[in-house]
Amino acid sequence: MAVTWTISTLERNTDDGVVVAHWRASDADGEHTGSSYGTCGFTPDADADGYTAYADITETQAIEWVKADVDVDAVEASIAAQIADSKAPAISTGVPW
Repeated sequence: MAVTWTISTLERNTDDGVVVAHWRASDADGEHTGSSYGTCGFTPDADADGYTAYADITETQAIEWVKADVDVDAVEASIAAQIADSKAPAISTGVPW
């Protein structure tokens, strides 16, 4: 299993700088799945070294920005725990009849 990170959308200001990235991380083991969704805020600086214009941003680059901003280990551990819980739930529902 390997967690897949994606960017669902980017918010940007009118001068082309990304201010928010909406991300999702997910994984599956057969029918058992886990996921996490969040946002990261940025303060773009067009004069900064390494600045990337909106039109030139790749999803890979945006994912790198997100991973630099979040606790990747904690996110991925949470997803693994969701999958483990799905495989062996501590609580079940239903009725005995």
